[in-house]
Amino acid sequence: MPLNFVIAPVASTLQTALQIKINQKTKPLGALGQLENLALQMGLCQNSLTPCLTKPSILIFAGDHGIVASGVSAYPQAVTAQMVVNFLAGGAAISVFAKQHGLNLLVVDAGVNADLPPHAQLVNAKIAKGTRNFLTEPAMSQAQCLQAIQAGADLVAEQFALGCNCIGFGEMGIGNTSSAALLMHTLTGLPLAQCVGRGTGLDDVQLAHKVTMLQQALEKNIEWADEGSPSFAIDGLRTSTHPINVLATFGGFEIAMIVGAYLKAAEYGMVIMVDGFIASSALLVASSLYPNVLDYCVFSHVSNEQGHQALLAHFNAQPLLNLDLRLGEGSGIALAYPLLQSAVLFLNEMASFAEAGVDSE
Repeated sequence: MPLNFVIAPVASTLQTALQIKINQKTKPLGALGQLENLALQMGLCQNSLTPCLTKPSILIFAGDHGIVASGVSAYPQAVTAQMVVNFLAGGAAISVFAKQHGLNLLVVDAGVNADLPPHAQLVNAKIAKGTRNFLTEPAMSQAQCLQAIQAGADLVAEQFALGCNCIGFGEMGIGNTSSAALLMHTLTGLPLAQCVGRGTGLDDVQLAHKVTMLQQALEKNIEWADEGSPSFAIDGLRTSTHPINVLATFGGFEIAMIVGAYLKAAEYGMVIMVDGFIASSALLVASSLYPNVLDYCVFSHVSNEQGHQALLAHFNAQPLLNLDLRLGEGSGIALAYPLLQSAVLFLNEMASFAEAGVDSE
């Protein structure tokens, strides 16, 4: 696969010095809990005793999914384009939260099934007007998949060149929880029923139909896998295990772009904020390709969507928030961002015992 990212693990040279600095602050050892781990991680990501957050950004990638034609969502496909317009008008939750916390917000048309009007915050990177229905054929070609990965990487490179060192990725795409569930199932081997959730609010009957459609898509996948390619058994099926093949078969253009965005951000040593289930499924693909990407990731929250908790456990991740969110859009990132600010501030500005003249024993 023609992917040539270079992602080093975070340097550990400052780990001891950072831990000493954290421990010497005017507080009992470990009293700031998870915030201390966060400060340590950001110091390691930036290889600095004084990490900082500059020009933080959220990129929302939007794309449509052919599988929606098979009745897996409670909302029609047109909602994707309508929500993009809402983002740009400032009316969505992420628009409000990004403005509240001073986060730069860009919306990327990765593959919306509509012609969107130009806007200063809109990036037109459309691969096609939605993916194909993976119930009958692969969602995209391998060439389209790689094109989307590169597009996501290029957009991160632009943000990095502007001075951004902390970035997060949201998504919008009716039907994309179906893609995420199949990516999770195929790449982790967890039972499909554990990976499929209610998405936009399916009732029990609709959820059962969704599971049936996704099971049928897996069975169809037997015909798509190259006979000579590596494969493994999932629920008795044989499927191609290469993450790019899995992504091209079941993914979305927005998910593929987020994969590339994660990889380029990690290559640059940026602090990466991870949102909910869909964004985490993209990270699953990215980390299957380049495991070191996880060193740079801060997990903003655990979603209320079925499967996200198990996916976070797969990453051995400790999310910052548990607010029963299942909105996507990068909303969890925006809500958790102030915790990153607090971690940096206490590390850089909180007095040590010596500075404050406070006894440490």
